[in-house]
Amino acid sequence: MRKPRDFDSEMKALNDRAKLLKERKLAQLGELVIATGADALPIDLLAGVLLAATEVKDAGIVEGWRKRGTAFFQRTARKSAGRNDRGAGSKQADGSDAKPAAGEARA
Repeated sequence: MRKPRDFDSEMKALNDRAKLLKERKLAQLGELVIATGADALPIDLLAGVLLAATEVKDAGIVEGWRKRGTAFFQRTARKSAGRNDRGAGSKQADGSDAKPAAGEARA
């Protein structure tokens, strides 16, 4: 005979997992605000911008924002990968990181 399932413990585990995912999402949102420099904006302005973005129905505008966001994450990923792959002496003489290759698009 099979052991009966403990639905209470399964529900608790699912609720704990959902809480963890919500906390992680909130932390990532905060990191995104900081990474984009939006933390320098007044909170009421930031809230207004986010509200306006959720209300936009023009697909062209939204697609432009999506592409810009994708480029931001790709640029950030390249910078992170470059920092991990290079040694400490890989910066240019003036202390700045290497410039992107000529074929790379800038947003």
